[in-house]
Amino acid sequence: MPVDIVTFGCRLNAFEAEVIRREAEGAGLEDTIVINSCAVTNEAVAQARQSIRKLKRERPGARIVVTGCAAQTQSGMFAEMAEVDRVVGNDDKMRASAWQQTRDAFDLGASEKIAVSDIMAVREMAPHLVDGFAAGLPRVFVQVQNGCDHRCTFCIIPYGRGNSRSVPMGAVVDQVRALVERGHAEIVLTGVDLTSYGADLPGAPKLGLLTKQILRHVPELKRLRISSIDSIEADADLLEAIADDARLMPHLHLSLQSGDDMILKRMKRRHSRQDAIAFCDQVRRLRPDIALGADIIAGFPTETEETFSRSLDLVEECGLTFLHVFPYSPRPGTPAARMPQVAGPAIKQRAKRLRAAGEAALRQRLQAEIGATRDVLIESDCQGRTEHYLPVAIAGERVGSIVPRVIVGSDGERLTT
Repeated sequence: MPVDIVTFGCRLNAFEAEVIRREAEGAGLEDTIVINSCAVTNEAVAQARQSIRKLKRERPGARIVVTGCAAQTQSGMFAEMAEVDRVVGNDDKMRASAWQQTRDAFDLGASEKIAVSDIMAVREMAPHLVDGFAAGLPRVFVQVQNGCDHRCTFCIIPYGRGNSRSVPMGAVVDQVRALVERGHAEIVLTGVDLTSYGADLPGAPKLGLLTKQILRHVPELKRLRISSIDSIEADADLLEAIADDARLMPHLHLSLQSGDDMILKRMKRRHSRQDAIAFCDQVRRLRPDIALGADIIAGFPTETEETFSRSLDLVEECGLTFLHVFPYSPRPGTPAARMPQVAGPAIKQRAKRLRAAGEAALRQRLQAEIGATRDVLIESDCQGRTEHYLPVAIAGERVGSIVPRVIVGSDGERLTT
């Protein structure tokens, strides 16, 4: 029986799941379930624990291995679960040796469950070309960066991912070229703190230069997309590429987190409210049709109704189309966990209002698309996405193809042609 991977959390985890599958199966593991966990919220950790218990009931004979950010930061908690056979660290999970050692431990009946190394000692990042992506899959991810050097007061992720490290530009270009040759139409660059790309490399190249190098050296690439960025770190080359190259998709997702300056300072963010608004205005001047999304936290400690309202207003002032709303939850060991907390019911209510604002903004953008001609990347037998990542109800086209379509309507959630 093959190795099954259950992934929680971000796009980076989704990419890494394919590396895990390759290395675990290559090590000879069988009848094994790997939980690739997320630590961004208490709810994410709870979901992983619930999944572990459920899977053990359904497959009592299977070995269960837990890895990912929550396994790195709370290895002891997972090791104490009777259902768990092994806990593998977040950097270790990308190494063939860790899975060989896991198989050996199972074969020998070793009692020690925890195999987690010091993530802060990791200084380099090897490129991982995933050959497990099915040929013709429309959209695939390329990991170019991992870890984070910043210490936002709410965030546990640096302790799960380590400090920032980057894949050399040449290796990234080679990966992109190989994936395009296999028929993948759209490549998404991904990382934990993507706009810190290159600071650890010789010459300190930035994300914008990497983007330009990919577009220049892989001319057959149809679509390049960038995942979440920190707008305050966006460099001149990146902005130039957004303005000048149609193959770079007109869609950015921003790590904004709040619309209030005092809350941003308490979060230890490096941008102000006006910085966020100015950046959105700038990229819209460069690419007028660009679609913008953002992460926003509801109920950060000390947030009042007045400071929350500034986050709510930011949806309109930044012209956001996509909203990822995170109800704040205190992560053990973070400075924000020691700040005065907002009551749970207020957090839920504010998150609900933010989500409603996001849904209204998406409906407005969908309505504005009517009459436009868009190139739709076919994702499945019933859906595709435009250059702006807007979903389109579409049928009868080959998965992985890109087809021009006139947008004729919207059902409130998807465009129709």
